[in-house]
Parts: sequence; C-alpha cells; structure tokens
Amino acid sequence: MAFRLLTPKNNNLISAKLLSITQVRELATATPTYTRPLSAAGLFASGHMRNDWTRKEIKSIYDSPLMDLLYFGAKVHRENFDPLAVQQCTLLSIKTGGCSEDCAYCPQSSKYKTLVKATKLLDNDEVLVAARKAKEAGSTRFCMGAAWRDLHGRKSNFNKIIGYVKEIRSMGMEVCCTLGMLNESQAKALKEAGLTAYNHNLDTSREYYPKIITTRSYDERLETISNVREAGISVCSGGIIGLGETPEDRVGMLHTLATMPQHPESVPINALVQVEGTPLEKQEPVSIWEMVRMISTARIVMPKSMVRLSAGRVRFSQPEQALCFFAGANSIFTGDKLLTTDNNDFNSDQEMFKTLGLIPKPPNFDQG
Repeated sequence: MAFRLLTPKNNNLISAKLLSITQVRELATATPTYTRPLSAAGLFASGHMRNDWTRKEIKSIYDSPLMDLLYFGAKVHRENFDPLAVQQCTLLSIKTGGCSEDCAYCPQSSKYKTLVKATKLLDNDEVLVAARKAKEAGSTRFCMGAAWRDLHGRKSNFNKIIGYVKEIRSMGMEVCCTLGMLNESQAKALKEAGLTAYNHNLDTSREYYPKIITTRSYDERLETISNVREAGISVCSGGIIGLGETPEDRVGMLHTLATMPQHPESVPINALVQVEGTPLEKQEPVSIWEMVRMISTARIVMPKSMVRLSAGRVRFSQPEQALCFFAGANSIFTGDKLLTTDNNDFNSDQEMFKTLGLIPKPPNFDQG
C-alpha cells in the first residue's frame, strides 16, 4: 500500500509522489529540528507523586513559557484523568452572613457593609430540595457552606448538618461542607455521618495571609486540615488569586499544599469576585492567563488531585474556560450562585459541555 503526498512545487503548484507505509511512519515520528532545552514545566512533568517540592522548583514551573506550561499541564492531566470528564458540583449557602471573621474578600463578614444580610441556618426541607434539584441537573457533589468562624456553641445546628449529610449521601452524591474551623471530634462526627470532603482554603501564601485575614491564623487553618485528614475525610483546599498578591505568593500557597504529607484530593482555584463594600472591591480582575498558569502548575505538582475551576468562572468566556480544562481543571461549580456571588447559569454550562465534548464525571466515594 502507498500514500500520495502533496508537496509544493513551482509557483505553489502541487505535485504528488507516492510514499510507502514505512516512509509515512518515518515522517510521523521525525525528531523536531529545534534544539531548545526543555522548560521547567517539561522537566518536572513526570506525573510522579512528590511531597518534597521546593519553592524554587514550583516557581520555575509557574514561570515556564505559557505554551509549554499549558502543554505539559495537559500531558500530566491526561496521564492521570479522563481529560473529557468534568465533575459538576453545587454549592449552597445554608447559613449566610453575619460572620465574625474579617476576610477582606468576603461579603458575608459582619465587619463590612454589603448587601448580604445575615440569615439563620436553612431548614431540612430547603436543603434537601436543593440537593435533589442539583442531582437532577447533573451534579455529583453537593457542598454546604455556613458563614461561621467555627462550630463552638453551635451543637444544635451541627446536629442538623449531620442529618443533612446523611440524607444527601443516601441520594448517591458526594457531600462536602465548609463550616469554618473544626476540632477532632467534630471532624470524626462528620466522617461517621458520611461526609465525603471538607473544604478549608488556605486563600493565599503564609506571608501575604495577614494582609487578607487577621481573625484566624494560618496555622489554625492548617490545624483544621489536619483534623479533617486524621478523621479520614477527603481534603478540599486551595485559594484565591487576585487579592493583590504577587506571583511568589501564589507559588507559596501551592508549595504549602504540595508539601503536605498527602496532597489535598481537591484543589479549588478561585479568581476574586469583587464585591462592593469589601476592602477588595476595587481590585483588578485576574486574566485568563493567570488562571491557566495556576491551574497548569497545580496540575503538574499535584498530579492526582482534582483541580477545581471555582469562583470567578462567570467572567471567563467558553473558549477561555476550555483553556482551563485543557490545562488540567476537571471540576466546576454549577448553579446560579456560589454562596453569595453570581455563577454561570445551567443552560450555558450545558451548551459548553456539548460544544467541548465534555462528559459528567461520576461520583467517587473512595476518598479520604
């Protein structure tokens, strides 16, 4: 068998010559003629699990040429996940506003004058109806968030949440909570109820953290993550970019996550959503290229973690989101709201899945 190869000849006329199968294979596997050395993204894109990353190594990956970083992030992603499978999650604020913390980005803080009003914990029917609707819409993980610093003195509310976790898990969904700081006994109780994951973001680097939050220390965040891990619950921990931090701060946050004894099973990458009334209301929005750098770097240094394209996605177009999925993101939050800020609507997400050929990722209960 022979193949006809069309080649340019004389004033762009086309000539044809027959090639054997062997010649076609040689052309397909020909070594590129350029000799540029591999970037750090290429050098470190082995996909091996490591917990001994240095900041210098992660910074060199983050600073790699963007096209290299995108390619090698995609390479590691495809070695560890189905690149078309994206998990759909739904996040519900079950207790909104009135929080005593002073997180500079958060409209739920009682320290700032925003349009968010404090509410009591939602009742059983409201939560379970929302969970059922989320499942019907394709979500396989249901997340519940409460605007609390911690659960101290909230025994009655905590017991209600334990009941919500049991009910939602019985629907065949992953269940995640973000309720502020947890102690060991609270983490164990949530595990026994069937909680799949607990979200507790680092937000930023240890160095920049005091400029964003003063009411809770970085070490307290790490302690809650440790309590979650010890209880056997999957850890969901990432951060926010666009807080005014430097690239070194972004690298610092990834370094803390990637050098934990076990990488978080989920790493949300959030872009700041500026809210009027908060100290960060006038921050410049992050670009899609900043998101791609973070996602690709997170994918390379934590190859088996779910990387979640989270808050701020509403600002990015469908082609821009496609870049994030290619770079290594494999989870999104669906639904009109993310706690109190806007999110992409259901129909636009369904259209995006169809256009990009994405498929829903099934739930994974073998976590933690």
